[in-house]
Amino acid sequence: MLKSLIAAFSTYSKIPMPHVRWDENSMKYSMCFFPFVGAAIGLCSAGCLYGLHALGIGTAMTAAVLTALPLLLNGGIHMDGFLDTMDAKSSYQPMEEKLRILKDPHTGAFAIISGLVYVLLCFGGFCEVTEREIGCIAIGYAYSRMLSGLSVVTLRKAKKDGMAAASADAAERSVKWILAAELIVCVCIMILVNPVLGSVCVLAGGISFLSYRRMAYRVFGGITGDLAGYFLQNCELFMLYGAVFASKMMEM
Repeated sequence: MLKSLIAAFSTYSKIPMPHVRWDENSMKYSMCFFPFVGAAIGLCSAGCLYGLHALGIGTAMTAAVLTALPLLLNGGIHMDGFLDTMDAKSSYQPMEEKLRILKDPHTGAFAIISGLVYVLLCFGGFCEVTEREIGCIAIGYAYSRMLSGLSVVTLRKAKKDGMAAASADAAERSVKWILAAELIVCVCIMILVNPVLGSVCVLAGGISFLSYRRMAYRVFGGITGDLAGYFLQNCELFMLYGAVFASKMMEM
């Protein structure tokens, strides 16, 4: 299990890890530890917000750090999937061509535009985040990875090869049940931290997941590793704005 933990952090983050041999045993349960990467990112994000506020750092710089930190810690692996997916979706080509565009190493105009819009929306959202919202948002980094992991091991794949298919093939059958159990615990913790904001974040993540499944099946015929990254980024943005708007409404 330790090898699976290290494999998960090595694959989905830039957090330094001991070297382990990548084999079937280390990949069997790595998806179970995928949410732990999110927990680490959430902990760092919450710590940064409290630390920067204690130093008297202003809203804009704090928001910039909170926007950049997840990308720096995960190495941009999920943003890469988001950008590739936006390029393919925006091409309006047949399904086979969209799948080819997903694997194209070249960056199209729609990817750049979508990336800029995403970063601007994140920055704007984090400009409104205070200590009240950061708890649920931080936990949301684990929640989004639980949903993303479940999509990889349960939803139909668009291709027989690729990262999503390989991860699903390597995973033990019990992985989906472990992820489901983790999801239940995460939802309970989020609601205990803040019943209103936690419930809104859970709902936002669920809506994002259903929208992602519908889009993936309709546009691509199933999911891929890039689409899983696309979902994760969208899910975190949905939860960010859900927490911010719910908090503002509570103040009215």
